[in-house]
Amino acid sequence: MVKTYLLWAIFAISGIILLFTLFRHKYAFNWIGYVCLHVAIAAFLLYIVNLLGPYTRVEVPLNATTVGTVSILGVPGLMLLLALKLWIV
Repeated sequence: MVKTYLLWAIFAISGIILLFTLFRHKYAFNWIGYVCLHVAIAAFLLYIVNLLGPYTRVEVPLNATTVGTVSILGVPGLMLLLALKLWIV
């Protein structure tokens, strides 16, 4: 059975290696800003959809999966989530 501290050590070491690799390049900060901007815009769009929920009777939960979908796919991803919500429920 694997000890908990061993898993945390592996997680910490891999995180440090990832950060070292990411910050080694000069364009890393541009990439981080780009990702943060997309996540913020996605959360804002989902908030607007939920704000209009009483009028349209459509509510999409604001969680990591939906924000990730809208961040990667953009407005078509938001439309996809709305279509899935209307089709399944």
